[in-house]
Amino acid sequence: MRLFPVFGDQLSHDLASLRQLDPGTGDAVVMMEVMEEATYVPHHPRKIALIFSAMRHFAAELEARGVAVCYVPLDAPENAGSFFAEVQRAAAELGAEEIITTWPGEYRVLADLRSWEADLGLPVHILEDDRFLCPHANFERWAEGRKQLRMEFFYRDMRRRTGLLMDGDQPVGEQWNFDADNRRKMPAAETPPAALSFEPDATTQAVLALVQERFAGHFGSLEGFDFPVTRAQALAGLADFIERRLPAFGDFQDAMRRPRGEAGDDTLYHSLLGTSLNLGLLGPMEVCAAAEAAFAAGKAPLNAVEGFIRQIIGWREFVRGIYWLTMPGYADRNTFNADRPLPDFFWTGETDMACVRHAVEQTRDRAYAHHIQRLMVTGNLALIAGLDPAAVNRWYLSVYADAFEWVQLPNTHGMVLHADGGYLGSKPYAASGKYIDRMSDYCKGCRFDVKDSTGPDACPLNALYWHFLMENEDRLAGNPRMGLVYRSLAKFSPERRAELRAKAAATLGEWGIAEDAPSAAGAVLADRQMEPSA
Repeated sequence: MRLFPVFGDQLSHDLASLRQLDPGTGDAVVMMEVMEEATYVPHHPRKIALIFSAMRHFAAELEARGVAVCYVPLDAPENAGSFFAEVQRAAAELGAEEIITTWPGEYRVLADLRSWEADLGLPVHILEDDRFLCPHANFERWAEGRKQLRMEFFYRDMRRRTGLLMDGDQPVGEQWNFDADNRRKMPAAETPPAALSFEPDATTQAVLALVQERFAGHFGSLEGFDFPVTRAQALAGLADFIERRLPAFGDFQDAMRRPRGEAGDDTLYHSLLGTSLNLGLLGPMEVCAAAEAAFAAGKAPLNAVEGFIRQIIGWREFVRGIYWLTMPGYADRNTFNADRPLPDFFWTGETDMACVRHAVEQTRDRAYAHHIQRLMVTGNLALIAGLDPAAVNRWYLSVYADAFEWVQLPNTHGMVLHADGGYLGSKPYAASGKYIDRMSDYCKGCRFDVKDSTGPDACPLNALYWHFLMENEDRLAGNPRMGLVYRSLAKFSPERRAELRAKAAATLGEWGIAEDAPSAAGAVLADRQMEPSA
């Protein structure tokens, strides 16, 4: 008898381990809702509810196919609270002679799995997760000998391997990347359609009640929960995106907009498929094939389809490769020696900076913000304010429903914070308020003046930006992609530099993070968030 553990981000009927399962021989699946997993960082309640609901629906689908499932709900009296304890109990009760599972999404879980064989006294087989398009060995061969890894070159290899948007050995449209065409600011008259919403069924309602009871102290709201929790819903969400939002996705994928009371304000033209992909309800090739088919049918332009496919087979596969290539040491890198704690407004949203307030409030309410909000609003602020990478990573992993460490850590640590010293990205994505003003309408509704750097109402991002560049001049001035900005900085008088430094220091002091100690409110909130795990 063989036991097949399935984790919350492995909800695919074609999972490598499940392809080995034979219901007729007594094989069984074990699935468990684990308090340890819900609280090792204080996950957003919406994220916990999404995963638990999707797991319960998936277990029911397996049972409908005749598969024996040992499912352990969070509130079951026998729930021991950890993966290993539940697998050990199921193995003993069912008389398992062998464990077969699929490569997990986090290094710490893999380390745990590798100890099971000795601890259980049973053979444990960990199969490659071939739902991803680039096996570990392929990425290692591609990365070998490279001091820096660049997604663009990896992406071109992936286009050739998959055949997506290819004309023989050449890219359709005679260029690989249409990113330069995907940076339009959204006109005021533009009205993105509301994304498809999914009404919670009885299973999801039960999960919502459980999560509200057990995790009420965590940052985030459950109100209006509408995530897709089954493959059928995920496919409906994919079809909705392809038809109604993909055609304009390319033009406006970097745009941001303040709330105007319209249903599409938060999601704009983005796909919202991250949760379904990362849980396994959708596969990357079927998503990309749907987008490519829309282009072939003349229903979506090339810049939109190429930009979307690049996110899937480019960035998504690239950051996973970097994660497994570099862990566990990657998380400890801190190129800029940043050590300041998160300001309280990362948890409360209480700030006069309109861009940050909206991004945090939207994150609190939806467990979602699109990639430019994450990179250029909260992420840019974290970078130029010198926030501790470990604290920033913990926040991103906690608050976003699509965040699993394999995808979150490289994106945050490398792309957002440049904490890896340029291993993932060629330059830090540091910016002043000018970028926010160029790509959004946030500044029009903000108390601060985006054109001022040092006055009493100056945009805080401006002085922090120049302060960051001055503090790291020795490290960054030689970066070819930063030559222009450092030539501008070289023209600043000593007095101007001192003025900017003083303004940045005053801003950090106002936020309560000038010293290397957590602020009182942040510490209290962090403690309160962890109470449900006690």
